[in-house]
Amino acid sequence: MAVMNTNTFEQSAPRAAFDKSVPVLITFAPNWRARMFLLRAVGAFLILTAFSMWLMPGSVMGAEVWPIKLVASLMFLIVGVSLLTIEVMDTRPDAYFDPIRREVRILQKNENGRPQTVLRRSYDSLGGARFADDQVELFDVDGSLLMKLPLESADIGSALKGQLSQNVTIFA
Repeated sequence: MAVMNTNTFEQSAPRAAFDKSVPVLITFAPNWRARMFLLRAVGAFLILTAFSMWLMPGSVMGAEVWPIKLVASLMFLIVGVSLLTIEVMDTRPDAYFDPIRREVRILQKNENGRPQTVLRRSYDSLGGARFADDQVELFDVDGSLLMKLPLESADIGSALKGQLSQNVTIFA
């Protein structure tokens, strides 16, 4: 059984194919919304706990308990406020598949939050791609795994498969 690569350098893609294809952006971000909600809920709870320590009717106001209570409530207040005001700057890279330039770019945010290109590969330099239900694996020409990307939905997977099928060998 012979394997033949039908992708050649002399063939140019038809112009109509670019009109129908859209750039695909795949992010590596975890579920930050759920984490931020949880952190803010814990922060609000700690702030309420810091103030309610002094409002409880059964609390003892002895001289030996007062400094411990003050330190504990200040600690709860500082940790609670810091959890409420935390901002997450995600430094995970994004994969951007460009149908016009026929290349994949890996963009990573710098310290100012602006994206910078850290890897740029043309579709012709890729060895192949394998699509699963929720991920795509891109292989180098020598067969080694170049990157494994999560797919957010089936629509993104089909758009990416349509883009790559013109230039990259799709493995079953």
